Amino acid sequence: MPLPAHNEVPYLPDGACDAEPPRSPYPLWLTLAIFLGVFGILQWAWSEARGTWIERLVIHEATVKPAAAMIQVLTPEAKAKPVGASIKAAGGGLNILNGCEGTEVMFLLSAAFAAVPMGWRRRLAGLALGLALIFALNQVRILSLFYAFREQRSLFDLLHTTVLPAVLVAFVALYFYAVLHRSRLA
Repeated sequence: MPLPAHNEVPYLPDGACDAEPPRSPYPLWLTLAIFLGVFGILQWAWSEARGTWIERLVIHEATVKPAAAMIQVLTPEAKAKPVGASIKAAGGGLNILNGCEGTEVMFLLSAAFAAVPMGWRRRLAGLALGLALIFALNQVRILSLFYAFREQRSLFDLLHTTVLPAVLVAFVALYFYAVLHRSRLA
């Protein structure tokens, strides 16, 4: 059975709708305004959470503890321990500061999903999977930085400031593109 054209609504033979009708894109100015507005609000809220239990929950509990646990599994001889916003280890540890926990990339993805016309189920599913992807990629980033700092400190600055943030944003942009492309085909 051929796929319906993008301007057709795919109906099943019994008259039930197989999918949501395609949505018209927002005007560019509105897309940009929604994106910037949502991103700005999320960044503002995160800056207001600085020094609160919310920041400690995100950095200490959700970022540092899992990373230290993974280091313990990969290299138990490092004796990595989570201590507040730091991973302490024999031979050198790592401080996870505000900005290193991946929230900015999560905010970018959230703003992107808010700014495009998409059914709420697809939007929530895409956002949830994307946030999990960002969390996992950021944990890999933290592990990479931990081992780079310990093994080759000259590489640490390049990875920390340029390479790994760009890779994280590129992966998330590709993910978002794939979700958009898939929703246009559905």
